Amino acid sequence: MHFEARLNELPRHLQSLLQSTSPETNAAGLSRRSFLKMATASGFALGCYPMLATAQDAAAKAPAGLKATEQPGAFVQIAKDGTVTVTINRLEFGQGVQTALPLILAEELDADWSKVKYANGNNHPAYVDPAFGMHLTGGSNTIAHSYTQYRELGARTRAMLVQAAATQWGVDASALRTEKGVVVGPGGKKLTYGELAEAAMSLPVPEKVVLKDPKSFNLIGKPTGRLDAKAKSTGTQDFGIDMHLPGMLTAVVARPPVFGAKLKSVDDTAAKAIKGVKAVVRVPLDRGGEGVAIIATGYWPAKQGRDVLKLEWDLGSVEKVDSVKQLASYKELAKQQGALKYNDDVSKIATAPHKLSAEFNFPYLAHTPMEPLNCTVAIKGDKAELWMGTQMPGLDGFAASAALGLKPENIAVHTQMAGGGFGRRAIPTSDYVVEACHVTKAAVAAGLDAPVRTLWSREDDVKGGYYRPMHVHRADIGFDAQGNILGWDHVIVGQSILSGSPFEGMMVKNGVDATAVEGMKEPYEMPMRLSVHHPKINVPVLWWRSVGSTHTAFVMETLLDEIAETTKQDPVAYRLKLMGDKHPRHKAALELAVEKSGYGKKKLPAGRAYGVAVHESFSSIVAYVVEASIKNGQPKLHKVTAGVHCNLAVNPKTVEAQVQGAALMGLSMCLPGAAITLKDGVVEQSNFGDFVVPRITDMPQVAVHIVPSADAPTGMGEPGLPALAPAFANAVARAGGKRWRELPFKAG
Repeated sequence: MHFEARLNELPRHLQSLLQSTSPETNAAGLSRRSFLKMATASGFALGCYPMLATAQDAAAKAPAGLKATEQPGAFVQIAKDGTVTVTINRLEFGQGVQTALPLILAEELDADWSKVKYANGNNHPAYVDPAFGMHLTGGSNTIAHSYTQYRELGARTRAMLVQAAATQWGVDASALRTEKGVVVGPGGKKLTYGELAEAAMSLPVPEKVVLKDPKSFNLIGKPTGRLDAKAKSTGTQDFGIDMHLPGMLTAVVARPPVFGAKLKSVDDTAAKAIKGVKAVVRVPLDRGGEGVAIIATGYWPAKQGRDVLKLEWDLGSVEKVDSVKQLASYKELAKQQGALKYNDDVSKIATAPHKLSAEFNFPYLAHTPMEPLNCTVAIKGDKAELWMGTQMPGLDGFAASAALGLKPENIAVHTQMAGGGFGRRAIPTSDYVVEACHVTKAAVAAGLDAPVRTLWSREDDVKGGYYRPMHVHRADIGFDAQGNILGWDHVIVGQSILSGSPFEGMMVKNGVDATAVEGMKEPYEMPMRLSVHHPKINVPVLWWRSVGSTHTAFVMETLLDEIAETTKQDPVAYRLKLMGDKHPRHKAALELAVEKSGYGKKKLPAGRAYGVAVHESFSSIVAYVVEASIKNGQPKLHKVTAGVHCNLAVNPKTVEAQVQGAALMGLSMCLPGAAITLKDGVVEQSNFGDFVVPRITDMPQVAVHIVPSADAPTGMGEPGLPALAPAFANAVARAGGKRWRELPFKAG
């Protein structure tokens, strides 16, 4: 959808914010010179890259139709030694985009891959998602939305280098070719990109370029090692939490035990007596709450100071959620029809030969990235700079400007590599960023002229963060002896993650949050009535990797498996029959997983059984065939075979790694202890000791197979997660276990 069309669906205040960052506005309403001034102010590596000045000239000479997102000057810097530095317009938090995006650009540039590096972008308008028109790393959109963008950036840069060589040699550019960072001319003459860069970047930027035929790709489609592999494997990789600035202070915050509560009283005498503590200040928090920040010379004195605070909280005005009571109320709601998503005729359920009624329960889940949340803020007069791993630096920059009382154009957000996120670093409220701004603002008010890094411990985030919503599903299904579904009546109960956010106007229609129902029904042909309840609960909720598909895939794929078993049909053949002829990508993924797993051909050891599931999310399909057993009463996952259809795999190694990681995260949903619960409004879990994630001994063998395709790539960050849990549950059921209708599996 075009940016303007999407923009009109957003709240008015957000429209004005996004208009000031949209590529269209930039191209039409922001002068080239203004763009260049902003580029410099945003921290381009002046001095490190000798081509910067001429790159700016190149941007100045770009055709009027080129947007900021299309101008090589903002994305490509070529040093005299031939090193090509590609700026990525996304957050790198483990998914491999800092390799994939340079790979795409380098392909069209014909760069020497051994000389390609990457740099992080910031909140400059050039780095918005070219499809959404806002800064966003999420929804598995990076490669899908920037594939053509980065190819064209590379092709434009190459054309300018070739023209520079043609001018120097006095020949026509069409007589030249490029290979591995070199322009080759008549008689075998050669000039390196480093030798040509200065002249090339002073040339006009071509608006139209011819892209390679995929058959000519040298880099795209070939397994390629990651650019950050050495730094990560040697422990030298810096993340946002490693940020250090001269004189920097560190803060931790005491937050209320119940979301949104305020302080009644504070005794900070003992905290102020700890060596290294510089200030103790009250700060406003997310959801109208209030907290106390301890600002110190490092994390340890700050934490010690927090530990000895004497605090009284006013809990009288906030809802105190109890998970047991909440589940009971959800089950009652699930018996009633809610806001309708689908309204097919399901009257045949009453007379169907077979009926199946089921209720599913899914708990709150925490994101728990390995690198805890952090944000460093430096205020200098009427300007501020921020450093953190963020999925939405643009919105965070605007939120920071509001919190600090500064103009948006005076906020620079420097995106840092993040140690995971799974959605936690894309917060419509910018909770941890706004909090860090309030802490630094209070520090300045207290006379501390220093940048402040606000750190969250993992306990802080588990007990005071945002969560995948708790859900209850209720399904009543009628089918015949052949498994033909005559009616499927379904109700979902769960908080809306979009209600009250800037995305509500765009993605909540007729009372239905689109993320809550994604993954329902498709790709199967069936009459379905689907409705939703979105209760208001005092628990902050957020998307969690693969969003709604984390629960809808489990419900759909386990119920279909049960129908296949009831009607004595092979679960693979049954799914293929229900798909019909309209879903060739789903079929290809499922059939590839089946073929590679040995399903139907290989006899498994005694006690083991196969389980199957297939699901589409973010335009990609992942099918799993797994092997599982029941050991000492507990389900055990042994082997996973994936069939993946994501169209063209830019870097098959990255796709493989993402599916392996997503499969493991899907497994985490099943393990006993993987649940966030509340009592008297307080989250009962605090860290990996009581919020379970898989250990090495839980890790199954995972084999990933990709369906060949030359079509433009689709998303791959999240699609590997949803189908794992239902495939596992289906295998357990076929191994003689029960049909699980809640996650996680219970111990014992």
